[in-house]
Amino acid sequence: MIPMFVIRRIHDDILPVNKKALRQVRLILQQQFPDLRSIDVDKIPDMLSNPLKHRFRSILYVAEDGRGQVKGFALLSYEPDLKFCFLDYISASVQLEGSGIGGVLYEWIRTEAKDLDVVGMLYECLPDDPKLCRDRTWIRQNRQRLKFYERYGARPIINTAYETPLTPDDDCPPYLVFDDLDRGRSLGIRNAQRIVRAILERKYGDRCPPGYVDMVVGSFRDDPIQLREPVYVIRPDDQPLPGRKRTGRIALVVNDRHEIHHVRERGYVESPVRISAILKELDRTDLFVRIAPKRFSQGVITEVHDKAFVKYFKKMSLALEAGVSIYPYVFPIRNIARPPEVLAVRAGYYCIDTFTPLNRNAFLAARRGVDCALTAAQALLEGYRLSYALVRPPGHHAEHRSFGGFCYFNNAAVTAHYLSRYGRIAILDIDHHHGNGQQQIFYERGDVLTVSIHGHPRFAYPYFSGFNDEQGRGDGKGFNRNYPLPETITPRRYIRTCSHALKFIAGFDPAYLIVCFGLDTAKGDPTGTWSLMARDFGEVGRLIGKTRLPLLVVQEGGYNTRSIGNNARHFFEGLYEGMFGHGNGKAKDLSGRQRRRVE
Repeated sequence: MIPMFVIRRIHDDILPVNKKALRQVRLILQQQFPDLRSIDVDKIPDMLSNPLKHRFRSILYVAEDGRGQVKGFALLSYEPDLKFCFLDYISASVQLEGSGIGGVLYEWIRTEAKDLDVVGMLYECLPDDPKLCRDRTWIRQNRQRLKFYERYGARPIINTAYETPLTPDDDCPPYLVFDDLDRGRSLGIRNAQRIVRAILERKYGDRCPPGYVDMVVGSFRDDPIQLREPVYVIRPDDQPLPGRKRTGRIALVVNDRHEIHHVRERGYVESPVRISAILKELDRTDLFVRIAPKRFSQGVITEVHDKAFVKYFKKMSLALEAGVSIYPYVFPIRNIARPPEVLAVRAGYYCIDTFTPLNRNAFLAARRGVDCALTAAQALLEGYRLSYALVRPPGHHAEHRSFGGFCYFNNAAVTAHYLSRYGRIAILDIDHHHGNGQQQIFYERGDVLTVSIHGHPRFAYPYFSGFNDEQGRGDGKGFNRNYPLPETITPRRYIRTCSHALKFIAGFDPAYLIVCFGLDTAKGDPTGTWSLMARDFGEVGRLIGKTRLPLLVVQEGGYNTRSIGNNARHFFEGLYEGMFGHGNGKAKDLSGRQRRRVE
């Protein structure tokens, strides 16, 4: 039985979880390849972070158990100009040889290579010919490997001098194996020669003299190249295995306490049914993995929000009787240094409108929403590429020391600050209303880019911010961008604006992207004026997914409960398709898991 494990990509050695995984990868290499030079083992982190130096984009996947122990790994090099992949290493740990982990990893990276639309994947394999390899033990192992690769149609390239030893004393010079990834494409001579030169010069330039490289490249004369005929008998149950599609399963964290915040006054549209309407549609897909919210300290909130505001909000909420709501009605803007003595009156001291109430459960629900957003952020740090914090109350109107617009704590801003220790962060707000909260909180910071697409403040809440000349101040100058749009626009114009915003974000080169996801841009929303349909949400999702950035979606507005779920489903199907490039993005048409569990 194969132990349970998940497969995730390692992008760099910055995160502690990645540092730990890379140490274990080095150990596996040293155990499985004792003749490998230490310099080759130690350069893997640099290969991941410095593609220009190594002239390949390196992609590392590890198979980990639930305790973060690496059970196997695969390192793939991608050359985008010549459009090929080279498999550097694939190995299970010594204790798990023969367990099947290597097979799962090989299928995984074949799918990766297919997604990159390369001509094929190449790699070296030690020979099964006794004339080339004197060690009988190695011969047996090499035959098993080549037999396995034959099941995928991958075989050694023949009629070349690639197997020529560097010195007469060298034993077991490797074959160069070609896997066409089930595409049925042949490799022409010109492309083959360029690819072989790239492999020898970039991978082995310190060992292969120029004359040797020229000799090997010149020996490729077949057009197209020829592969060895199958050597091993293929039984009916040993047919080539179909490649499995890789799906980007999305870590889904739902506020399990949102229903306690239920304001029953007529006209209060921010209701619990919003969440159930979305979940009903998401459950129709196979895109999501539910993760329980974790508890975080209140300190993560007060790093972003004013401590006095947080203290007041908690004290006032917990002091109210169940079912009683207090709405701000006095706003002491003339003397903000002296808040009113009466707690009920003091509500306006911290609020920006008259329709966002304080009640007994507002603090508890908002506090749990922050926990959910941070849990979803941690999922990115642990290897997920996509995560979704499905929360209410929303958060993007909450500023450093004020609440409003149904928002109490700014979930996206707290999460952005939390993630900023790992790199630059971009926030894209696609709610119908301006994301004034994150703009105000990060207005003087250059490590968090804030971008908002919204209705122009001359007609849309919050009315006082969101103009296009608001671009940041001090260290944040140039790191805030607003796209205010007219009251009536076509979906095409909205999608074009999204494309412009994403190009601006790409220039910032963030490590993580946070999307404040509002569904109030939809046709028929009671708080919006635009007319996006389900297909338009799908296109917006595709555009965002194509950034290929680690991405956290945080739920904001959207109040038409008849369409909110369908629109959300189309958005995430588009997001998935844009990120991973499969079909139409509908989960029911997909198989596999991004974090595949095997037993």
